[in-house]
Amino acid sequence: MIHNLQSQHISLRNTVLNRNMLICIATGISSGLPLYVLISLVPAWLKSENVGLKEIGLFALIGFPYSWKFIWSPIMDRYTLPWLGRRRGWMLITQCVLMFLIGTLGWIPPASSLSLVAILTILIAFFSASQDIVIDAYRREILTDTQLGLGNSIHVNAYRLSGLVPGSLALIVADYTSWQLTFFITSLFMLCGLVMTVCVKEVPVSYKPITLKASITAPFSEFFQRQGVKKAIAILAFMFFYKLGDNMATALATPFYLDIGFTKTQIGLVAKNAALWPMVFGGLLGGLIMVKIGINRALWVFGFVQLISILGFAWLATAGNVLWILAVVIGCEYLGVGLGTAAFIAFIAQITNKAFAATQLALFTALTAVPRTFANASTGFLVEAVGWTQFFFLCAAFAVPGMLLLFKVAPWIESETDKA
Repeated sequence: MIHNLQSQHISLRNTVLNRNMLICIATGISSGLPLYVLISLVPAWLKSENVGLKEIGLFALIGFPYSWKFIWSPIMDRYTLPWLGRRRGWMLITQCVLMFLIGTLGWIPPASSLSLVAILTILIAFFSASQDIVIDAYRREILTDTQLGLGNSIHVNAYRLSGLVPGSLALIVADYTSWQLTFFITSLFMLCGLVMTVCVKEVPVSYKPITLKASITAPFSEFFQRQGVKKAIAILAFMFFYKLGDNMATALATPFYLDIGFTKTQIGLVAKNAALWPMVFGGLLGGLIMVKIGINRALWVFGFVQLISILGFAWLATAGNVLWILAVVIGCEYLGVGLGTAAFIAFIAQITNKAFAATQLALFTALTAVPRTFANASTGFLVEAVGWTQFFFLCAAFAVPGMLLLFKVAPWIESETDKA
């Protein structure tokens, strides 16, 4: 018995303390920063430059590359750039372009050049989505099956941690200096991904399509054959709905805080820092829980926590400008939504075939971006029609279909079989 306990301790320690977990931290920061620039910093910038709430809401449409990235993902699976290898080569070029584009954005005056701002943000979304394709594939290739839950939890929480840069640090900097310097400083955090890309090793190729046509058709046919048509359709529907309410609730978070009377510095110091420790603690705890109970059961538990955390926004909308409520609500939101996202991403990785990692992950994660892109575009209109409180109740209702689909795609009773 003592020997078994020691073996379990060593196994858990090896799962947690290894080089792959450090890589997951870097991939999370590099992947999350550009998205949070688009959904946190850009809306605050536009609001400060007197751009209307409807126009800010419509800016959610710039995220369409996240929804359609599976279209060009086969190219990144099929072709290898002449430096650093198939995965690292694509990572390097996307990260360099992203750093340049983010640093350039602040030099454009939104009031007179809103179309140019839209073009640059679309380019950021495109190269960010392209980086996600190759980073997700690389992470799936380096993680063993037992590391999937914790590794993706660490990635997701580093992803969300990166949101403190454009959502906290940048807002504080913007109160004391120009937007040009703010965006430039923000862009420098892409160096984390660049350093990681240069230092890591390329994973040996287990499968590489011979033709571009094969790289397009094989991943899709393999998924439907392996899961069966009905189960595959249910999985795809689940991917669309599970994060729908969460995505809508946070789409206009920063304008919401500003609208009910908080200053940019208050948002940066109180709201965002209140999220840091719950997010870090919840992410690590969630990863360890997934190691113990399996990914399926984690989807149920974390999904309920995520649903409750959405309702916290309705409480804040009713309470108004109260700092301690803001801190509690944002802390609970980062804890609940961070847990739900970690389990969700781990589930996506689990059903992916390593041989088709880039294209299958691009398709699956693209489905999760559809509600963030198109449903979020309507959030400004919904808020103006029903008000903030009723809007957040609607977001909670939109989270229910994804939970119901768990009965089909990740039943609680089968989770022990999944772990075996």
